[in-house]
Amino acid sequence: MRWRGFIHQSTDLAALDEAMTGGRVVAYLGFDATASSLHVGSLLQIMLLRHFQRLGHKPIVLVGGGTTKVGDPTGKDASRQLLDSDTISANIDGISKVFSKFLKFGDGPTDALMVNNDDWLSPLQYLSFLRDYGRHFTINRMLSFESVKQRLARESPLSFLEFNYMILQSYDFLELNRRHGAILQFGGSDQWGNIISGVELGRRVDGVQLYGLTAPLLTTADGKKMGKTADGAVWLNADLLSPYEYWQFWRNTADADVSKFLRIFTELPLERIEELEKLEGAKINDAKIVLADEATRMLHGDDSLAQIRATAAALFSSEGGSTASLRRVILSPSEVEEGVPVIDLFISLELGKSKGEIKRLIAGGGAKMNDEKISDPALSVSMESFASGSEIKLSAGKKRHGIVELSK
Repeated sequence: MRWRGFIHQSTDLAALDEAMTGGRVVAYLGFDATASSLHVGSLLQIMLLRHFQRLGHKPIVLVGGGTTKVGDPTGKDASRQLLDSDTISANIDGISKVFSKFLKFGDGPTDALMVNNDDWLSPLQYLSFLRDYGRHFTINRMLSFESVKQRLARESPLSFLEFNYMILQSYDFLELNRRHGAILQFGGSDQWGNIISGVELGRRVDGVQLYGLTAPLLTTADGKKMGKTADGAVWLNADLLSPYEYWQFWRNTADADVSKFLRIFTELPLERIEELEKLEGAKINDAKIVLADEATRMLHGDDSLAQIRATAAALFSSEGGSTASLRRVILSPSEVEEGVPVIDLFISLELGKSKGEIKRLIAGGGAKMNDEKISDPALSVSMESFASGSEIKLSAGKKRHGIVELSK
C-alpha cells in the first residue's frame, strides 16, 4: 500500500499493522452527498477501500446524509450552500451507484456495507448530545487543527454550524465502532484533524483503541487538484461524463503523472508497472493507453473498451468507425429546417459553458464542424449541413468532440 502511494499519515501504524495481520479489521470512509456524482478526485479513496477488502478486511462506505446537512468546512473559503433533504436524498442515490463497481457488497465477513449517518445524527437530542459528547472537545484543541486555522487565517467566515462538523464526524466513528466494530477510519490528509478527534472521542467515552489513516491529497504534475480540468469535474457517473470522455481523461495524463497514476488507479502487478515506468519518449503513450484502459475497465466494464476504441478510430484515423461513445444531441427535421445556432449546439454538447466562451473558441480557430474550422459565430446548422449523412461532428480543440444527429 505504501509502494502504491496510499499512505500519508497514521495514528499508530505499527499497532494498526499488527491488528491487520492478526485478523479481520473493519474500517470506514465517509462521502458527503454534495453532488449527484463523485468525481475522479474521490477515486483514490475508493481504491483504498478496494485494496483493503481484497486483503481480507471489511470496508464500510458511509454516505453523509446527516453531515451533508451541515457542510464540511475543510479546504473551503466560504460556507457550502445548504441543501434540502430531497436534494441530499437524490445525491445519495447518485453517488451510491459507483461503489458496487469497486467493492463487493453482501452479508459475508469481508463484504462491504453501506450506511447513512443520518440514521443516528438526525434523531440526536441536541442538549443531551452536547452534555454527553461536547464536553470532550475543547475550543483550544479544535482551533489548533489545520483545516480550521487555514479558514481563519484567510479571514473567511466559519459558522457555528460548520464548526460542529468535527464533532459530528467524530461521533460517526464512535457510532460505527459500537454498531459494526469499526476500528479504523480512512480519509484524505485534509481530514486528519477530524479523524484524530474521532480516535480521541472513542478513547475518552468508551475506552476503545481506534485508528486513523489518511491518503495524500493528489495533485497533478502542474499542481492542480486531482479531479478537475479546465472543462470541469471528471465525474464517475456515466450520465454526467461518457465512458469515452473518462477514458480520454486518463489517456491525456501528463508524462510526469503516469507512474503515480498506474500505481494508484490500476491493479496491475508491481513488475508490469515498473516495466511501463521505463518507457520514454513517444513510447510513454503506450503506458497512458494501458492506464486509460485499466481505469476505465474498473468503472465502466470490459464492454465499454471496444466501443471506446471504435470511437477513437472514428475520430483519429482515416478508416472511420463508431461514434457511439461520444456525447450527442438529437435534432428533429423541423428544428433543422428552422436552423439551429452552432453556438447553442456546442453548449448543449458541453463543449463550452457560455456563448462567450464558444465565440472565443471560434475566433481562436479551435471550433470545427466535421474537421473544418468554423469562422462565423453566427453559423446555423441546417438541412444542408447534413448533406453527407445523418451526423455532424463538432469539435472543441483536438480532444473534445460531440455529435449532432438528425432524427428520422
